[in-house]
Amino acid sequence: EITQELDRLRLEEERLVRAGDLNKVAEIRYGIIPQKEKELVELQKKLREIQGNSPLLREEITEEDIARIVSDWTGIPVARMLESEKQRLIHLEEELKKRVVGQDKAISVVANAVRRSRAGISEENRPIGSFLFLGPTGVGKTELSKALAEFLFDTEKALVRIDMSEYMEKFSVQRLIGAPPGYVGYEEGGQLTEVIRRRPYSVILFDEIEKAHPDVFNILLQIMDDGRLTDGQGRTVNFTNTIIIMTSNIGSNIIQIKGFGRFDTKKDEEINNEVMGLLKEHFRPEFLNRIDEIVTFRSLSEEDILKIVDIQLSNVKKRLENKKIKLEITDSAKKLLARLGYDENFGARPLKRTIQRLVLDPLAIEMLKGKYGENSVVKIDVEGERIVFK
Repeated sequence: EITQELDRLRLEEERLVRAGDLNKVAEIRYGIIPQKEKELVELQKKLREIQGNSPLLREEITEEDIARIVSDWTGIPVARMLESEKQRLIHLEEELKKRVVGQDKAISVVANAVRRSRAGISEENRPIGSFLFLGPTGVGKTELSKALAEFLFDTEKALVRIDMSEYMEKFSVQRLIGAPPGYVGYEEGGQLTEVIRRRPYSVILFDEIEKAHPDVFNILLQIMDDGRLTDGQGRTVNFTNTIIIMTSNIGSNIIQIKGFGRFDTKKDEEINNEVMGLLKEHFRPEFLNRIDEIVTFRSLSEEDILKIVDIQLSNVKKRLENKKIKLEITDSAKKLLARLGYDENFGARPLKRTIQRLVLDPLAIEMLKGKYGENSVVKIDVEGERIVFK
């Protein structure tokens, strides 16, 4: 309002100059306008104080504000509206490696397939990419899916996870697309189609795909072939802005025991051929042929586990920094956490729980006792086989 008032006063000043009313001109020019400008400066100063580092109030609506509102309405990621997608895709591997450790080959395969699709040199009217992830438990298959969702679609919430062990029976398949008119649950929509209809930009993770009923593969074939699916209510749902990821434990023992990724390329090819033979025994040829890439994840090394410990602890450090508490941890403590948090059968999955049990739980007790407050330094070390705070 003050800005509009200033504009009006300046127009009035020009009119009075032309009319020759110099007394009134002087009153506006040297009295009223300077006072209004002073008020405007004070208001702008207060606004900046209220906004801080994360502006909630602005004098003007920006392009980013509009993009965020439209993103909330449509589910289209803000980055797709504001930032050149080409530049984001060029650096896809770099970003994924910040979260997924020890799977450089897998990341490269996925990134190349995504870039082919977005460059327009893949088949049209199909999902951005369709992948079958193979490998032992806890080596990064789910984490890579989450990282893709966050990088491409701005949030991990864009990951739709479907446990295929719940779709082993023929009657359960209908739940994916929804019941037809007249049947129970008709209004609810399909557990797959309804989610994608509401959030068309998503990564869909079909976990343990080998457990699904054969009829599920007919649905997957339609998605991978045509990029669309008709739900129980007769509505066509578009899947061309999704990434389809399926995980399987088929061949995991071979990959783990024979050491995929630890030796030369020739050895890896032999392991891949052996695993491919098992896949052909289990899946129909037309299904395997529609998958863009079959990606094999290797078992994690001790060095990989230590890197994952660093990533997990960096997240803890950030949370503590928000409370103005500094966390210092010795290499010995990191090695102990890595050893206790890794399991041959479950990979790095127990690591998060190990850090929670040995670091976060006792730290929370000490903080509640008042031992650590603002500007404190928490030092974590090892005594014998125990994590200790100093």
